[in-house]
Amino acid sequence: MDLEAVRTFVTVAEAGRFQEAATDLSITQQGVSKRIATLERTLGPRLFTRTPRGAELTIDGQAFLPHARELLRVAERGIASVWSGHRPLRVDIIASRSAQSGLMRGFHRTHPDIELDVVMLFDIETAVAAIRSGAVDASFRAVTAPGRPLPDDIAAVRVLDEPLQLLTGPAHALAGARSVSLAQLAGHRIWMPGIVPGTEWGAYYDDLVAEFGLTIEATGPNFGTDALLDTIADTPALATFMGEPTRLVWPAGHGLRRIPVTDPTPVYPHSLLTHRDNPHPALTTLHAHLAAATAGQDATGAWAPAWAIPR
Repeated sequence: MDLEAVRTFVTVAEAGRFQEAATDLSITQQGVSKRIATLERTLGPRLFTRTPRGAELTIDGQAFLPHARELLRVAERGIASVWSGHRPLRVDIIASRSAQSGLMRGFHRTHPDIELDVVMLFDIETAVAAIRSGAVDASFRAVTAPGRPLPDDIAAVRVLDEPLQLLTGPAHALAGARSVSLAQLAGHRIWMPGIVPGTEWGAYYDDLVAEFGLTIEATGPNFGTDALLDTIADTPALATFMGEPTRLVWPAGHGLRRIPVTDPTPVYPHSLLTHRDNPHPALTTLHAHLAAATAGQDATGAWAPAWAIPR
């Protein structure tokens, strides 16, 4: 159905005259007549009766009028859903307790007027495909692994280096340390059941192991953060890595320890990926907020893979 013809029908119904409707629509009276005739051919019955007082709706016209108005409202909502200036900013993060989640909560508090949708996609390939299709506007991703360069139409800016900490139970050999070096971790079992081969975080930990001779085990199913904390608390031989900003809550009896890692500090390099041609006006605001929120980060004494996006 021709929406311009529907719009013309509603305008004539509200104005009561073809000439007034023509003026409102900035077209000729003949143009109005043609559009109404087209709509009547589409629907079948006549919609107006011309009288000395103007154009009056027929019974069929009266029946169609509320539906015509709804058609126009649906069309307006459809346009608004894809018009970048009037739809939510869609941002992909990896997990709800992650550093990226904290950054986006801060963005929402600072800019409550910007409508925001937050989604959680699985890996970088899925995220890039969503950015290219327009399903999301931006995605936080850690790295571009060797042999997997980003497409030319995807822009990436490194926005946050997240320091890793060692998380142990109270009976672990390193539980009393104020900090530990990567060299001290050699020989200790670090359990990371969330590592998935082929993902960007899998590539990150592969390089960390190769560089510093660590023992990282990804065995067993990943039952989530609560199950991980329970196991670490109850198993003196196991520790795990956790991002410094990651929000954790555990029972008081667990007695878990969060220990800084030094010499060097492994950092997880988060970048913001966007499409180079995405016109959403809130992206500029997001980039400015992230730059301000992470200003002052000191890369001295930190380690990231050589193939991470440069700062």
